[in-house]
Amino acid sequence: MYAITIPEPGGPEALVWDEVPDPVAGEGEVLVEVVAGAVNRADILQRQGFYNPPPGASPHPGLECSGRIAALGPGVGGWAVGDEVCALLAGGGYAEKVAVPAGQLLPVPEGLGLTRAAALPEVVCTVWSNVFMVAHLRPGETLLVHGGSSGIGTMAIQLAKAVGARVAVTAGTKEKLERCADLGADILINYREQDFVAEIREATDGAGADVILDNMGAKYLDRNVQALAVNGRLAIIGMQGGVKGELNIGALLAKRAAISATSLRARPLEEKAAIVAAVREHVWPLIAGGHVRPVVDREIPMPDAAAAHRVVEDSGHIGKVLLIAPR
Repeated sequence: MYAITIPEPGGPEALVWDEVPDPVAGEGEVLVEVVAGAVNRADILQRQGFYNPPPGASPHPGLECSGRIAALGPGVGGWAVGDEVCALLAGGGYAEKVAVPAGQLLPVPEGLGLTRAAALPEVVCTVWSNVFMVAHLRPGETLLVHGGSSGIGTMAIQLAKAVGARVAVTAGTKEKLERCADLGADILINYREQDFVAEIREATDGAGADVILDNMGAKYLDRNVQALAVNGRLAIIGMQGGVKGELNIGALLAKRAAISATSLRARPLEEKAAIVAAVREHVWPLIAGGHVRPVVDREIPMPDAAAAHRVVEDSGHIGKVLLIAPR
């Protein structure tokens, strides 16, 4: 088969479409013929040499895909060859085939095409696990999403609105904020022109955000704590703003607030399977009912993954950028 390889870390040009050995479905795994994959910030870090796959995972980038089951490994039940699926991966989505633990498979949601299903697994699992399973967002509460026009952000807006929460977002352009509003965002904050702490306080009559979903890390740490409501929960899922920040413990104590930081890729298989099962139970009906949809900015042929990485690094896109495997 062919896959995107990274002979040497570097810029987008480091991504090379090359022939590699076919994966084999092991115990508890299925082999998926990939129709589409999606680009995530973690893929860029891997390309740059900063985020290696966990032991035993595919060396090729790609944390989610959609496709058809080509083979079942030993011990797999409940799935059949030919089933259309999408999958959460530890790697290997930028390829014509990938071996996937059966617990990380999801059926393509009713009413959604196979290609666009590739935009779902990583973002839905990230949002559901952090905003709902860890931070326990409840109806009537306020969620602040940094990077509201990203793949994660566009999904967080829709899921939060679906459960009856109020949503605030930050983004860097008028166009991006308008798209967030179209998805249901109630409070629109241009982080280039406005102070999100002041804006969220004004919009909540001084209370602050009950939950904050943060992709920036260190750069926003202190201001995120300032923006939290009493009993607020800050969920950190990224480090785009650095890895080391100063935390005012007194401010955190005064608000009786909590901070969590998680990633999906290196979690044990059983934890990933539990998240996937929760997503299938709670989110898939929302997608089938037309209440939630992945936002796809563009589709790019998988061999030209370098172009897709340039799009994501330039941050001019809204939602997800997909990679389409050759037919």
